[in-house]
Amino acid sequence: MYAKLYSCTVVGIDGYVVEVEVDISNGLPTFDIVGLPDSAVRESRDRVRAAVKNSGAQFPLQRITTNLAPADLKKEGSGFDLAIALGVMIASGQLPSDAATDSLMLGELALDGSIRPITGVLPMVIAGKDRGFRRVIVARENATEAMLVEGIDIVPVASLSQAAAVLRGEDLPENPIVPSAEEGDPAWEDFADVRGQKHVKRAMEVAAAGMHNLLLIGPPGSGKTMLARRIPSILPLMDVDEALEVTKIRSIAGLFAGHPRLDRWRPFRSPHHTISQAGLIGGGAIPKPGEVCLAHRGVLFLDEMPEFSKSALEVLRQPLEDREVTLGRARAVLTYPAEFMLISSMNPCPCGFFGYEEDRACTCTPHQIRRYRSKISGPLLDRIDIHVEVPRVDYQTLSAAEQGESSEAIRERVEYAHAVQRERFSGTSIRYNAAMPPSWIRRHCELNRESRLLLQQSFDTLGLSARAHDRILKVARTIADLAGNEKIQAVHVAEAIQYRSLDRKFWE
Repeated sequence: MYAKLYSCTVVGIDGYVVEVEVDISNGLPTFDIVGLPDSAVRESRDRVRAAVKNSGAQFPLQRITTNLAPADLKKEGSGFDLAIALGVMIASGQLPSDAATDSLMLGELALDGSIRPITGVLPMVIAGKDRGFRRVIVARENATEAMLVEGIDIVPVASLSQAAAVLRGEDLPENPIVPSAEEGDPAWEDFADVRGQKHVKRAMEVAAAGMHNLLLIGPPGSGKTMLARRIPSILPLMDVDEALEVTKIRSIAGLFAGHPRLDRWRPFRSPHHTISQAGLIGGGAIPKPGEVCLAHRGVLFLDEMPEFSKSALEVLRQPLEDREVTLGRARAVLTYPAEFMLISSMNPCPCGFFGYEEDRACTCTPHQIRRYRSKISGPLLDRIDIHVEVPRVDYQTLSAAEQGESSEAIRERVEYAHAVQRERFSGTSIRYNAAMPPSWIRRHCELNRESRLLLQQSFDTLGLSARAHDRILKVARTIADLAGNEKIQAVHVAEAIQYRSLDRKFWE
């Protein structure tokens, strides 16, 4: 007696369809699962046995062999429970043999036969649709997430007995979907509430327009964190492809909000400075996405950057350059997307007042200052496109009744710049100026004679690297896009150079 059903697993951020083969033969009662299962999959034997019995079905006292194919793909998680249980029931003659040929089964079983939700349903359903499956049977709590994929039937069930009824062709009783907590649009704070700091808001506008990395440096209380937390309010909404990609990552990480729509707001991740290297970049025996992956298409904010461990900061160098993370382990090598905008803030010294003696005298020794700044290495600093100083705001500016420019007005200009870049890079995988490879820089960042001389003089005077040279050109391209200019002018290059010179004040 033999049955074949289909389930799914997740590798990286993509789903892979898995064939679940169940064979029942004469012999001593055993239940074996083969096909490179992890401990959670092997433990499904006990869950399946109890769930089948408690659902009113007969569990065969024979030799049961379950194979998960392809056998060389590591299977992990509890999402195979439903397929294995239904396979046992089909192979033992309790369900029609051809009932599950066009269905994907996803769900974890409780001992009483009820079906629990699992993580990663969205990429699994996408994989099922791509393979031509007609329907997906999932837990009720996963149904709203699965329904984000159009063109495939989603059948929510609450128990193993209901799933068996679906395969028999019976009509299910009224079975309302139980969604997770509804999440509305995030209430981002507005730039209109910020007094002064016009040059900082301009730098943040440029960074948002080209998705450039940004470093804010200044004394305590100058508003670095307040400004950084407002940057999502000026970022345009994601398109459908971006939203689907981000939602897949959130689904795998178990962060899916549960409402039946794609979340178009860009992610904003702000990990605590005690985060480990694995938590930031991802890791584990079977690698899982870290904060840099969860910030894909959005913002990763590192508040008080030197407080993070040096090892954690150094692992950012590869994703900042390659815009992806490759994690190699003994059992798997996975690549996660990590195209994010890094926003970081820091004080100039441990006490925060070096260079701002007019506010308060700095109490740090030269050794303390060097040790504090050494947390941020030269190569890491070189990968941050824009460095901007955030001075303290005086009382007159702070108490002024006049409001600053609103986030909505700034976002309109940023959206215009994004539209220009979409047209420029149409037909390619590039979306923003910050991601331009060298060949595209030469094509789209042509300089006139005046601009070249200005950049050459700054390159020699500031001792800039080749990487800094290319990043200045990318920022200048973004500034020109904001201004509506097809050609980069000297004034655009001058502003871009200004954003690279700040670190010399504090690091020399």
